[in-house]
Amino acid sequence: MRTKSAMDLVKEAKQQIENLTPEQVKNEVSKGATLIDIRESEELQQSGKIPGAVHAPRGMLEFYADETLPYHKPEFDKRKKIILHCASGGRSALAAQTLKQMGYDNVAHLDGGIKAWKEAGEPTE
Repeated sequence: MRTKSAMDLVKEAKQQIENLTPEQVKNEVSKGATLIDIRESEELQQSGKIPGAVHAPRGMLEFYADETLPYHKPEFDKRKKIILHCASGGRSALAAQTLKQMGYDNVAHLDGGIKAWKEAGEPTE
């Protein structure tokens, strides 16, 4: 079996999920999608966050998303579109793929992460 690098896994994930631009994310959020920031707390403190994004660090994602666990967060609602983002799009691509495996059919990620968001001139707080 051939081993895969982290970037191999990200590339494969991006082929299996919906990859959105900052403009598309803005549009989806305006229609009721939930934006979830999976970066670590330190990253939010260093570079700010997208207004309205829910913080759910990558390490807790599966536990927050599983409605059978006491860790479940109501923001993880399978009836709504869920859009994940991280710093540059790698972790959020992998996380979106994971949510799909958990039964989230309407999940996407911000390709390029908060970096692409800022480069597009979108606000942070």
